[in-house]
Amino acid sequence: MTHEPGRSLWQETTREVLSAPVLTGEVSADLVVIGGGYTGCSAALRAAEMGADVCLLEADSFGAGGSGRNVGLVNAGLWLPPEEINAALGHVAGARLSELLAAAPAAVFDLIKTHQIDCEPVRSGTLHCAHAPSGLKDLHNRHRQLAAIGAPVRLLSRSEAIARVGSDAVHGALFDPRAGTIQPLAYAIGLARAAMAQGARLHAQSPVVSLDRHATGWLVATPGGTVRARHLIMATNAYPQPIAGYAAPASIPVSYFQAATAPLPDDLANEILPQGEGCWDTGLIMSSWRRDRAGRLIIGGMGELSHPAGRVHSNWLRRKLAGMFPALADYPLETQWAGRIAMTTEHIPKIIDLGQGFACFGYSGRGIGPGTLFGRRMADALIGEDPSQLPVPLSHHHRLPFAGLRGAYYETGATLIHLLAERSGSRSPAVDQ
Repeated sequence: MTHEPGRSLWQETTREVLSAPVLTGEVSADLVVIGGGYTGCSAALRAAEMGADVCLLEADSFGAGGSGRNVGLVNAGLWLPPEEINAALGHVAGARLSELLAAAPAAVFDLIKTHQIDCEPVRSGTLHCAHAPSGLKDLHNRHRQLAAIGAPVRLLSRSEAIARVGSDAVHGALFDPRAGTIQPLAYAIGLARAAMAQGARLHAQSPVVSLDRHATGWLVATPGGTVRARHLIMATNAYPQPIAGYAAPASIPVSYFQAATAPLPDDLANEILPQGEGCWDTGLIMSSWRRDRAGRLIIGGMGELSHPAGRVHSNWLRRKLAGMFPALADYPLETQWAGRIAMTTEHIPKIIDLGQGFACFGYSGRGIGPGTLFGRRMADALIGEDPSQLPVPLSHHHRLPFAGLRGAYYETGATLIHLLAERSGSRSPAVDQ
């Protein structure tokens, strides 16, 4: 298999395809959606199901941003545990968000089934793994908080975790049976296809160049045409482009890179993640691993591949793979790729009130379930004229000073930790917290 530079495994293996025209001429709609990832496509699908006339504009191809470049873990909840969500939003709003997100994986897998999306869905749960003995404290705390709100999570001992992962580099795990894995790009394209089948008009290669809000709605311009719409949803998340008349809310940009091995032979596949869970760890600089339908092992971590420190990240990944799974020490890696995450200071997604529209962003690495939920709920709020459907309270402004510098902080931290692991030459390069 050959790969273009920067092309992800998901681009190579997706079985979902969709052709959509470039926007030309003048059109009108009830709702214009900007961005063809999980949030935008799920919003377009939901609004079309409600009978709205929907027009979606994607600057590139559907799922070209983070929706098509992530790990593919369908998690229940956010990166934050429930008590921290409550501290940020207040108990009532926080508890409601946790309840909604607990059902997000079920909603994702229901959409996959309903619309026959060919995206390798595996609902075998996820394992949040302790990277070191100290990581168990975090897992016990999360288990306590999740169990208190009724989540069916279970703590696994070190021996149980080793058996489930196939690696003695884990020191225990928190198992969540509600979760699973998908081929993330195929899911995004499948949502777009489903929206189009419901009557939404989708346009690829149609970047928005200007926005103008007027008394009856929005005028949205692309190089080839315009859309007049009563309502607008801005769903570009970590991949905003310059748009005249619109200042994208600032977020902290964080890069996450991955690599995929060649498909594992049966003897190794029976030992490494034999039950098909997706995994991530408690390391200060998180890493993740899972398998795909063909049996490849996909492993990744925080870091940017395209700058001079990219070599440090790539070298760390090779050692991480060997440290976790010694049998794969010399196993070929087929490809590497990276994507961007949009983080907020609270690690909670935000919905900004634009007046007759919303801008949504900041999933902080949890885009599949929350992105699907937020997109559908924003459509309910706008088309159904019911703001109570929104999963988080509306924000009327958003300031994030020095967002770029904060992103550089995360990249510097990832580089230093990966460099430290390189110089230590330890078998397990994870750094104890």
